[in-house]
Amino acid sequence: MNNQVMFIIGCVIFVIYVYFLLSIIRRQHKIQRKENMNSYDSNDLDGMGNQGRIPNKKPKNRAI
Repeated sequence: MNNQVMFIIGCVIFVIYVYFLLSIIRRQHKIQRKENMNSYDSNDLDGMGNQGRIPNKKPKNRAI
């Protein structure tokens, strides 16, 4: 009987812990998503847009 009571108390504490852990993760995810909506392009380090990533040479056709 005593073991069952301790098991039930442990399960209740564990469920409460997991609930608050998931709520904290969900809240931080919403905050991070809101902050990243207004962020800049992380690949655009020079500030020139995508033109720095476009190659200016045509790829060589190796079959010919």
